[in-house]
Amino acid sequence: MRLAERVTHLAPEGAYEVLARAQALEAQGRDIVHLEIGQPDVPTFDNVAQAGTRAIQEGRTRYNPPSGIGALREAIAEDAGRRRGIDVGPSEVVVVPGAKAMLFFPTLSLVEPGDEVITPDPGFPTYRAMIGVAGGVAVPIPLREETGFAFDLDAFDRAVSDRTRLIILNSPGEPTGGVLPEAVFEHIAEAARRHDAWVLSDEIYMRLAFDDVSVRSIASLPGMRERTVICDGFSKTYAMTGWRLGFGIMPQALARRIGLVLTHSVGCTATFTQYAGLEALTGPQDQVDATVAEYQRRRDVLVDGLNAIPGLRCQRPQGAFYAFPNITAFDRTSDWVADYLLEQGGVAVLPGTAFGGGGEGYLRLCFANSMDRIELALRRIDAALRKLR
Repeated sequence: MRLAERVTHLAPEGAYEVLARAQALEAQGRDIVHLEIGQPDVPTFDNVAQAGTRAIQEGRTRYNPPSGIGALREAIAEDAGRRRGIDVGPSEVVVVPGAKAMLFFPTLSLVEPGDEVITPDPGFPTYRAMIGVAGGVAVPIPLREETGFAFDLDAFDRAVSDRTRLIILNSPGEPTGGVLPEAVFEHIAEAARRHDAWVLSDEIYMRLAFDDVSVRSIASLPGMRERTVICDGFSKTYAMTGWRLGFGIMPQALARRIGLVLTHSVGCTATFTQYAGLEALTGPQDQVDATVAEYQRRRDVLVDGLNAIPGLRCQRPQGAFYAFPNITAFDRTSDWVADYLLEQGGVAVLPGTAFGGGGEGYLRLCFANSMDRIELALRRIDAALRKLR
């Protein structure tokens, strides 16, 4: 079959591949602890689910404006202004069917073939996919463990130039859980202004921050509002992964253009889903706070347990719900260790290389799972790695 060059580089996302293998083992009667899929283990909050159900019962199942219903765009603008410290109007908000669309569509709208795009390494694999589809050239910047998995600014300075069209940021980040310090934001912002580059700021984990860490949006820095696209969504914060609801905040002219991309691709985002999102934003937030507190408790148990296993070294992530332990002491590749833990230990994890070459020597474990299963995973990982030692 002859395919267009723009799609031939696409590869499966590692989490879904490992999930399929884990489910195949479960079909054989094996008990597998799932730490590979990055989604909350709690159901969608009840008030949110009821709002979506009510919208269906009220017949809110028809087309709506491509950029989203007015009430939700207004709520997003108000919430973003309050949480991020920026002035946002509804005309600068675009609602999309899942946050991934708000990664792809701005990239397609801004990046010409041959343009360079700076991306974190390790980083979310969709970044590399969307750069390739747009015809851009990915320029990976290492995230260093010794700096809390912030950008290697020396490598960034060597890479950024007038050829740089887009800089991708993710804070709190997947797979590391790192939160970028203020000084790093300021450094990147200065470079973006100097080289007239756009910034795509993936802020899907912004509400999932621990230890009272302050999470900043680069859009709040001077001169950055007009050159930043914020990507966010409801999947992680409100346990709405299957509802497929995301949004972007950007300058109005770009928002209009991306609205046209929506018009000619998906048409619009499901109406009843948006009413569920409206309830999520405007309804009580106590369950979000309680869930984040529970994630922090699980993080501490997982990280402390990993650090107690000889040969493992794991930083305490400041956000998201991932641990990223260093496994270099075992002198095996990340893929080998991940396969070994699945097959021999009954624990499904992701190799760091699922997120780029910079992830070699690491594993990614999702702690959005019950405390009992996390503790079981630790016992199994310890037993399996003892055999290697």
